[in-house]
Amino acid sequence: MEGPNIQVASTGAQFPLQLEVTTVGRGNHVDVRLEDPSVSLLHAELVRRGPYVYVMDLGLSRNGTRVNGRLVARRLLADGDALSFGSARCRISGIATDENHDAEHLRSSAPELTRRELDVIASLCRPALSEDAFIAPATAREIAADLVVTEAAVKQHLLRLYTKLRIPEGSNRRIRLANEVIALGLAKPELPGEPNGTRTQSPPSHGPPAHAPPSHASPAHGQPTPPQSAQAQSAQAQSAQTQSAHALPVPRQSGPVPRSGGS
Repeated sequence: MEGPNIQVASTGAQFPLQLEVTTVGRGNHVDVRLEDPSVSLLHAELVRRGPYVYVMDLGLSRNGTRVNGRLVARRLLADGDALSFGSARCRISGIATDENHDAEHLRSSAPELTRRELDVIASLCRPALSEDAFIAPATAREIAADLVVTEAAVKQHLLRLYTKLRIPEGSNRRIRLANEVIALGLAKPELPGEPNGTRTQSPPSHGPPAHAPPSHASPAHGQPTPPQSAQAQSAQAQSAQTQSAHALPVPRQSGPVPRSGGS
């Protein structure tokens, strides 16, 4: 679908934005109707101004409007932002990003992170971004279980993230880290049926496994050979004897036998 549009996560339905104002709510006369009791009859508006789109909460609902998990009154949107109207979740797409100055500013202020650090960020923020109201981010133990790594490794990654993102020491440091990465757009909510956009695969390991079983290598070609059973060894011996019986005699070599190696 060309142009700015909004997709409803629960149904997968996509709605193109109107040329100026697109209304969102539970009422029968809105442009994007969300059948969710937490959504107001007239909940919010999506406003287009040239290439820009911003969302405006109309203040008629106790549940509010969120962009990437953060409660907002009015917010300029970027392509791929997750919107929550009450409990109803949506995704905005089709917005031109080449002139989005706010997104450029956020990208320039974000530090350079490794893929494993992005994994830790995604796991850290997942609880806070998957609920209607803010809850505490994941603990180091929960992140370790999610990423199948040790808790000590997660704590080392968190320490590096505190340094890179300049999170000072003090109480609630993990919560302040989660707030910072969400504000920078480094973590976005996962909508139902969508893969995690922040998570990246770990680089493949080129070395041998740490506890690899010893291989039975053939001295001729170096290829691993599985150990043979006694029955297979007996059959192989009989086959070798049969081939030896039918083989042609090898003529003896006349003259001195050359010595191997150097003189």
